[in-house]
Amino acid sequence: MNKFGGDWTKKKIEILVEYAKAYLKIMAKYPHFHLLYFDGFAGSGIIVKDKNIDIQLTIGAARRIVELDNPKQFDTYYFVEKVKKNADLLEKFTKYEFPQKNILIVSEDCNLKLVDMAKYLKSPKGKDTKVLAYIDPCGMQLEWSSLQSLKSLNVDMWVLVPTGLGVNRLLNKNGNISTGWLKRLVKFLGMSEVEIKRYFYFTESIETLFGKEIHESKVKNAIEKSAILYRDRLNEIFSFVTLPFVLRNTKGTIMYHLFLASNNKTATKIGNDIIKKFNRIN
Repeated sequence: MNKFGGDWTKKKIEILVEYAKAYLKIMAKYPHFHLLYFDGFAGSGIIVKDKNIDIQLTIGAARRIVELDNPKQFDTYYFVEKVKKNADLLEKFTKYEFPQKNILIVSEDCNLKLVDMAKYLKSPKGKDTKVLAYIDPCGMQLEWSSLQSLKSLNVDMWVLVPTGLGVNRLLNKNGNISTGWLKRLVKFLGMSEVEIKRYFYFTESIETLFGKEIHESKVKNAIEKSAILYRDRLNEIFSFVTLPFVLRNTKGTIMYHLFLASNNKTATKIGNDIIKKFNRIN
C-alpha cells in the first residue's frame, strides 16, 4: 500500500473529488460525450499512515473517484500504476468491488500512456471523449514532452508539482548541479541546461585577495520561482491554468504546488474557487 504523506495528502484528494463532482454535474447535461477519468500515478487505492502503533487508512484518489455516481459517473476509468504490486491492490479495491464499471488498470509508465491517450483523442474514435486527468507523482517522474502531447485537447488536468521536494532539492546553492540531476531537471521542465541555470541562478563579482572572482548563486526564492515557471510552462500547452494550491509539511515548508490546467475557462474558474477555499483553511 502507499505510504501516507500527511494531512496535505487528504486535502489534495478532497480538492480533486470536489472538482470531479462539479465536473460530472456539468457533463450530465451533455450525454453524448464519453467521459474518461485518467490517473497517471494511481497507487494502490489505499494510503497508509504508520507511525508508532497508530495506523490510519486514507482512501486514495482512485477509489474516491470510482465511488462517485450522482448525478453521473465516468464512462471509463483508466488507472496507470507502474508498480505491479500497487496495481494489483488497486484492482482489488476498484475493479473487483465495482464490477459494473468500466475500469482499466495498466502497470506501465505514465509518460507513455499520456502520449497514447493524446493519440486516441486526436483520432476519429476519440473526438467525442472528454478527459479529467489527475497526475500525482511522488517525485519528478513526469516528463514535459508527455505533457506537450496534450496541447489543444479536451483535457482538464490536475497536476501535482514537486517544487520543494523535487526541483528545489536538485538545485545546489553554488550551481554545481550533477549531470544526472541536471538531466532530470531538463526532462521535467522541458528546458535546456542553459535556460535552467539562467532562471534559477545569478552571478556576482566578489573581491578577494587575488582579485575579482565570479561566483554563481541560487536565487533565494527558488521554490516560489519554480511554481511560477511551471505555471507559465503549462500555459504554453493549455489556455488556462489556475493559481496553485500550496502543500506544506507540518513545519510550514512548501513541498508541492497543485494546479488545474484546461482549455476551458469555466473549468479553471471552478478550480480556482476550490483552491481558494482550501488555501483559506490550509
